[in-house]
Amino acid sequence: MVACSDPPTIANENGTSWNGGKLSGERVNSYTTNISPPPKKMPESPVASVVSISEMNDMLLRSRESSFLKSPLWPSAADQELLDARFEIEHGPIIRERFGLYAPIYRNLSAFVRSYEIMEKKLKIYIYNDGKRPVFHQPRLKGIYASEGWFMKQLEESDQFVTRNPGEAHLFYLPFSSQLLVDYVYVRDSHTFRDINEYLENYIGTIKTKYPFWNRTDGGDHFLVACHDWAPIETRRLMANSIRALCNSDIKEGFRFGKDVSLPETYVHSPQNPQIKQIGGAPPSERKILAFFAGQMHGYVRPILLQHWENKDPDMKIFGRMQKGYVWHMKNSKYCICAKGYEVNSPRVVEAIMYECVPVIISDNFVPPFFDVLKWDSFAVFVPEKDIPNLKNILVSISDKRYVLMQKRVKMVRQHFVWHNAPETPPAGQPDGSSGVQAMNGAVEVQRPDPPVASLEFGSGDKETLAGLCPVSNKIEPCTWKIVPAGNDPDPAKIRIEF
Repeated sequence: MVACSDPPTIANENGTSWNGGKLSGERVNSYTTNISPPPKKMPESPVASVVSISEMNDMLLRSRESSFLKSPLWPSAADQELLDARFEIEHGPIIRERFGLYAPIYRNLSAFVRSYEIMEKKLKIYIYNDGKRPVFHQPRLKGIYASEGWFMKQLEESDQFVTRNPGEAHLFYLPFSSQLLVDYVYVRDSHTFRDINEYLENYIGTIKTKYPFWNRTDGGDHFLVACHDWAPIETRRLMANSIRALCNSDIKEGFRFGKDVSLPETYVHSPQNPQIKQIGGAPPSERKILAFFAGQMHGYVRPILLQHWENKDPDMKIFGRMQKGYVWHMKNSKYCICAKGYEVNSPRVVEAIMYECVPVIISDNFVPPFFDVLKWDSFAVFVPEKDIPNLKNILVSISDKRYVLMQKRVKMVRQHFVWHNAPETPPAGQPDGSSGVQAMNGAVEVQRPDPPVASLEFGSGDKETLAGLCPVSNKIEPCTWKIVPAGNDPDPAKIRIEF
């Protein structure tokens, strides 16, 4: 093992510093670091200089046709259970609606719902007890990298998913903190990952020697959750076959569709409560600012952004470091600019969603969070870095109708970006699989897909339905009413009022 002396004071990107385990400093809408990172190596497989969001969609589809998991050296009961689950997910009945879930924001609502339900019922994870604190089994619950800590905390406290019997496990969790690897193991100003690599190599060597599970799949059924900027480099060689859930999900740093998972980077202010306070914002009609950005000049993209737009246009509120008013601007802007800093990821993506501001992502080759599940181009705007000079034209070319729809979808997707003190079970749909939830006087409230409407349905009539459609927009528009024959509706109601 690498001998680790008392760590020096290290300022992380969350604006805090660490000295012997003590945290100091506060965030002022900036993420600073004075650690000199080691030089990066290019990924093993070449990628285009810039991969567009549509090309990422194609890469994801192609990845599903292949498998990164090597054939295990010997079979286990969990292997067959995973195959059965995959068959059920891919061949189950189509689910068009589910209460609390808005279909247009998902790639495949049916697959998402069935996968979640099967996970809740069957998934078992084994957590290795090996590994010394603080790098292992000691989650840090505050700061810019806290997502990895809250995941570790909640999983290790779970009676539902964690098993003490590795023979029944579908997955094996490697419980280390990528942030604490940097704080405790990295030798400051060494400009090399040698010490971190040696530390992790010793750990993997221990579990390979002590247990048979890594060797069975060459780590293919093992996974890690890591949010530090250096995590892709720290883990790419030793854990090449493992599932990596990364906040810094950069195609150029070896992110692999179909195997790796992109996680949101959430700035957590309180280790007791991970939720962002005062979420929400002004309705679309009251958001008078076209676009907003504020932050320190990390990396090369942000200085270019300010060069073209700082104090250049009253509709474009583009600033450097901002001491006050950051949240107010997000709550009152139509579009929030999420420009990369030193790395592709940014906590502004989550902040924009929390404050119901449509994210505008300026970060080439960034794989946005939960990319394999969410249809990102339905609620966010992606602008190539080279198009920063044309940023306003791109935004004003989006119609009011399209913007209102995207903003509605931002509100609907927000639930997937909220950390809870303890895991929460979403409300179930109706027994028949519909999305209805019982409302007053026997009415059933149903969320309808595009065009975005909701409805109250009374009874279960089999003759005619009275349907009223009111457009969802930021303008006052009349509703239209018509009689709909029962045969045109798969689930007719005696009276339906749509609003």
